[in-house]
Order: sequence, then structure tokens, then C-alpha cells
Amino acid sequence: MSGRVRFLDTRPLRSSPPYRALWIGTSAAQLGAQVTLVAVLAQVWDLTGSPVGTGAIGLATGLPMVVFGLLGGTLADTVDRRALVRATTAGQLLAAGGLCAQALADNRNVVLLLALVAVATACAALGAPARRTFPVRLLPPDQVAAGLALNNVSFQFAMLAGPAAAGLIIARWGLPAAYATQAAAIAVAVAAVLRLPAMRPEGVRAEGGRRRAERGGWRIVLRRHTLWGSLATDLSATLLAMPIALFPLVNEVRFDGNPQTLGLFLSAVAVGGITAGLLSGTVTRWRRGGLVQLTAAAVWGLALACFGLAGPLWLALVCLAAAGAADTISVVTRSALVQLETPDAYRGRVSSVEHVIGVAGPELGNFRGGLVASATSATFSLVTGGLAALTAIAAIAAANAPLRAYRTPSEDRNPPAQTTTAPSGTP
Repeated sequence: MSGRVRFLDTRPLRSSPPYRALWIGTSAAQLGAQVTLVAVLAQVWDLTGSPVGTGAIGLATGLPMVVFGLLGGTLADTVDRRALVRATTAGQLLAAGGLCAQALADNRNVVLLLALVAVATACAALGAPARRTFPVRLLPPDQVAAGLALNNVSFQFAMLAGPAAAGLIIARWGLPAAYATQAAAIAVAVAAVLRLPAMRPEGVRAEGGRRRAERGGWRIVLRRHTLWGSLATDLSATLLAMPIALFPLVNEVRFDGNPQTLGLFLSAVAVGGITAGLLSGTVTRWRRGGLVQLTAAAVWGLALACFGLAGPLWLALVCLAAAGAADTISVVTRSALVQLETPDAYRGRVSSVEHVIGVAGPELGNFRGGLVASATSATFSLVTGGLAALTAIAAIAAANAPLRAYRTPSEDRNPPAQTTTAPSGTP
């Protein structure tokens, strides 16, 4: 295999203009979301001066993510997915405008601020399952994993660059400018969605204009070994070995609570993820997606167990970078497998299941890690969590032969949607 193959696979950007437009719009929206995350955190702290207040941000985002994410899955299997994402992205733009307006008006009501955050999150969650189905409809099967890798790289870059950009914007121009940045970024995302072809669910039977649902997303997941195995692998990794909540304690105990070190912990994970994404060309061409995900998830658990034992700072950062790289590979291969293994008529609902697991797993994992650490130590929590994840993943691999044997389909069984079916900008 040539050296160039090992780098980021950019075929989707060259072969599919609709995907390219979608990627640009999504990348802009992700960067804007990271800027707004910092702005909301800063404004809530200014209004309340309380960790309870900043903790309420999680409540304002977590609940809408779960509730509207599940609803969005049903809608994505009922209506034209392009139309749904258009509407929900427009809703995000209105919410961003509201955030900018309240900052310009020097709003001192934290409830109003959190309400606008909840509305923006609800709109994003409502469209998330439909948006997850776009790559598999716009790309041939052998490029789906590459498209998801490109999405992950832009997300990791946003996580790395967004907070830094937010700090500079807020320091120089204030909160209204930060919220205006998000509004401009979402406007780019709206323009990108307008360029997409129509994407009604395939294989859907309708009577009287209403979807005739035979099975829900959870039922489909449980009936397909590849699906439940892939999602269970992800849940095991995040639920048992999520380290973020332990970073402040590890920093305090081992590195004298230096805030720069705490920032390095977060940056190391992002750097590992970006590096894996930039070198993902080889991984996205491997057809053994199930085996790749199982291996990457196992490396995640092992790397975090090693982080729990690492003494020198350099070794701790290497472990976190390895975990970030493994997480990126696991996420990309899981997302591709889930989309390719799910019939199009049910992709919305199955994507909503994936969305809920992706949201709930890390949050519950952070809670578990903090709870165990409070009763024992950060080292014990990290090591036992990492080894428990490794054990659970090994058990899934042993019990799920279809997942181990899964191969990405090489034939074009799901041809990309063509822009000729719906001219750009039409409803």
C-alpha cells in the first residue's frame, strides 16, 4: 500500500459536490458551536458565580438532546430528511440570533439564556438523526467511512480551535461578537443544506400520508448482531472508561493543580483524535470494520488504564493522545457500520438510538468515574474503569461472531443521491 493511502482519504470531497458542501457547512457550524459553548459558560458564570449555574448548562443541553433526538429519529423515517434538516438548521439560526440579541441587550436573566440554549440544542437534536444519514446517501459504500472520518477531523479541529478563538473574540469584542460568530457559521450550514438533493426514506410504505411503522429503532438494533454489538462496544468504552471528570483530580494530585496542565489533558485527547483522522486513509479502506472498532475500543480502555498509572506528564499526555486516536477510529468505523447495516427506511430511528448512546454514555461514564474516585482514588477509578472496558469489549467480541466477521460492502448497493433529482435550492 502506498504512503499516500495512509493519509486522510479525501475522495468524498472530490467525488460528491453535495457532500463537499455539506462538509463545509457542518464544519463551520461545529466551529461556531464551540465558540458559543465558551461564551455561554462565561456568561452563566458572570451571571451566577456558581458551579451550580454552570452545571445547569448540562441540564439545558442534555435533556433536549435525548428527548428531541429520539423524536428526530422517527421524523427522519417519515419525511424528507433534507427538508427536516433545513427546518431544524433554520431554527438553530433563529436561536443563535436570540443569543446575540440578549447579549447586546445586556441580559441579566440566566433562565432566559438557558432557555435559548435549550431551544438551540433541541433544534440540533431534532435534525441530528436525519443529518447522520446523509453520508451514506451521498457517497458510495466504499467512501462512507472516509466521509465520516472527514466529519470527525472537522469536529476535532473545532474542539481544538473553537475555544481558543472564543477567548480571543470575547476578550476583544465581547459576548455579542461570539454569538454573532455562531450565527454566521450556522448561516453557512443553512446554505449548504439548500444545495442537497431530496432524500426521502427508501422502502417506506405510507397510508393516508402517515408513516406505517412496523418496528422501532431499538428493536432493529437488538435483532441485528452487528448493530447491537457495535453500539454495545461504544457504550462499554464510554460508560466504563470516560476520564474527563477525573482530569481536575489527577491534575491536583500529581501536577499541583496547574491549570495549564489541565488544558494539556484536553488538548492531548484532541491532538490524538486529529492525528488519527489525518492518517485515517488506511483505516477507512479496511473492510473489516467490526474488528477495527473492537480493537480501537480496546486500545481506548488500555490507554486510559495506563493514564491512571502514568507518573511523568509526558507519559500521561502520550496515553491520552493514544486514547483520543483510538476513539476517533472507533467512532468512524462504528458510524459507518451502523449506517451501512441499517435499511434506509429505519436509518433515522437507528441513528437516534446511536445519538442517545453517544450522549448518555459519556455523561454517565463521567459520573461513574467521579463516584468511584470519590470513594477510592483517581488512579483506582481510571485503572479499574479501563480494565473493565477492556474486559467488556473482549466479551462482546467473543460472543458476537457477525461483528468480528463484518466486512464493508464493496458493491454499490446504496447509490448516492443525485443532485439532478432536485435542483439546488428547491423545496
